[in-house]
Amino acid sequence: MPDSNDLMAVVRQYVDAFNNGDEKAMAAACADPMQILDGMPPHVWQGPTAAEDWWRAALREAEHVGASGYHIDLGEPRHVDVTGDYGYVVVPVTFSYTLQGEPVTQTGAVFTAALGKLGTDWRLTAWAWAKGTHAAQ
Repeated sequence: MPDSNDLMAVVRQYVDAFNNGDEKAMAAACADPMQILDGMPPHVWQGPTAAEDWWRAALREAEHVGASGYHIDLGEPRHVDVTGDYGYVVVPVTFSYTLQGEPVTQTGAVFTAALGKLGTDWRLTAWAWAKGTHAAQ
């Protein structure tokens, strides 16, 4: 039976790449095709370049609203389920950034991911972000 820690390793790889602004490393953690569901328009990205397309949209949105310094801290997973070559992870997160020069922390957000096996390696096949509560620090 696959080790459920392998699923979290891929989630951490993706989040670390996000925190470092490394779109190529984010894409490397993803399957082809990939699907992303997020709170910013157009809300859904899918296909072989979904991770890169989403990242570029996130950067445009950040520039538009005056945000920078994005950083995700993963909490303890609520669910890490493996069924054969399929996995499902639900992780509470804290999202920190600067908005128009002011630090902001979003608590209570949730990162949910579906994963699949590509050969012997896990890859994200989809992820969704559920917004939390924004509060100035």
